[in-house]
Amino acid sequence: MVQIFSWLWVFSGVLLILLVLLHSPKGDGMGGIAASGSSMFNSASSAEASLNKITWTFLSIFLTLAIILSAGWIS
Repeated sequence: MVQIFSWLWVFSGVLLILLVLLHSPKGDGMGGIAASGSSMFNSASSAEASLNKITWTFLSIFLTLAIILSAGWIS
């Protein structure tokens, strides 16, 4: 059972990395702090919003599995 949860944890971690890399850049980085960038507070498109929901879901799965595996609640 532990091995199944471990593989799910690894899979969710790899998928989480890929999902984060799919996000579009939000700003200009440190150079955008001094600039009066009007694109700083644009709303996310529907594709970006759904990507955010999927990313947060896999983050919660990843963290939950990490807690379960590190606490030793399953044998």
